[in-house]
Amino acid sequence: MGAPFKKFEAHASGGPRIREIPMRMVLPNLVTVLAICAGLSGIRFGFEGRFEPAVVMVLLAAFLDGIDGRLARMLKATSKFGAQMDSLADIVNFGVAPALVLYAFLLDRAGSPGWIAALLFAIACGLRLARFNVLDDEKAERPLWQSEYFVGVPAPAGAVLVMLPLYLYFLRTGLEPSRPAAFVATGFTVLVAFLLVSRLPVYSGKSLRIPGDKVLPIILGVVLYVLLLMTYPWYTLTASVAGYLLFLPFSVRAYSKRAKLEGEKVPPSDIG
Repeated sequence: MGAPFKKFEAHASGGPRIREIPMRMVLPNLVTVLAICAGLSGIRFGFEGRFEPAVVMVLLAAFLDGIDGRLARMLKATSKFGAQMDSLADIVNFGVAPALVLYAFLLDRAGSPGWIAALLFAIACGLRLARFNVLDDEKAERPLWQSEYFVGVPAPAGAVLVMLPLYLYFLRTGLEPSRPAAFVATGFTVLVAFLLVSRLPVYSGKSLRIPGDKVLPIILGVVLYVLLLMTYPWYTLTASVAGYLLFLPFSVRAYSKRAKLEGEKVPPSDIG
């Protein structure tokens, strides 16, 4: 038979079986599975009332989910199977896990509106990821500079943003899981859901080039951020959320200026 069939052999108890898979092909998928386990464990801790480990597990899941694709590309181990696994993990870790942990902590006190907000966030995350996959397939048809911007807030950022009420509670700022706070958190969750599915241009930094004389200060700054995150996690995450929300209007402005510079007209939907 032809070359495509060399990877398979007949199996008496079922369909074709893959003969050999290099370990480098397995490693990214293993990281993806561990990310799903972390996200589901976060849900479990949330419904047990152990909210700090729940948030840590969700953030760990988001981190692992963010590096598996890069690991696959680095090892030249990308595959259709891995892409499907990654999409499943994205839905669980960026959409379902944060929504359910936040619901268990606070949104349930708002009753049905809280549950609706949690559902909207999870669904918006799924829609955002589906749109990302479609745009990624069609990126050759768009101007190259537009690939520097996400369309809408990316799902990992949405997962970090939506858990802001938990960070504030851990800071002992006086935020308690009360009914009024639940309604405020419900509104915030819906806002983040709409940011996910919006056409807001969000700078990705994919093509950002760092001047040689700035490399060492930037490395030092990244190390400082990681150390702050490890030492003062809830202060650092709260400040990061605030900084990201402030960054969004500047991203829209930069997109508009770049579009004018490229001689293109920006549709109203792209900046609102």
